[in-house]
Amino acid sequence: MAGSNDKISLTASYRSPSNAPFTVAHELQAPPSGTTNPTVPDKTKYLNDLRKATASLQEQINKELTQRMEEDKATEASKNGKAPKGVDEAKEEENYGEEVPEEED
Repeated sequence: MAGSNDKISLTASYRSPSNAPFTVAHELQAPPSGTTNPTVPDKTKYLNDLRKATASLQEQINKELTQRMEEDKATEASKNGKAPKGVDEAKEEENYGEEVPEEED
């Protein structure tokens, strides 16, 4: 079991045939294992740290995937002979999580 100074890692890896892979990792302090039943404060601290690391990991993943999405759009636009259009961030934010039909040019 993990000792009092052991670190564990929360890791996510991405691979794609068309984009460069990336890995994002956050180190966490392992929960104390000196007893068979860790205390409630120990569990609470570990879960709080895990929650924060997960949110940070998700933010980094979203940035990486957004960058790759923009690269894919630019590549596709150049293949079709079109200049890449900028992203309307306000519209993207408004429609986040919604299926919005693509507008024809």
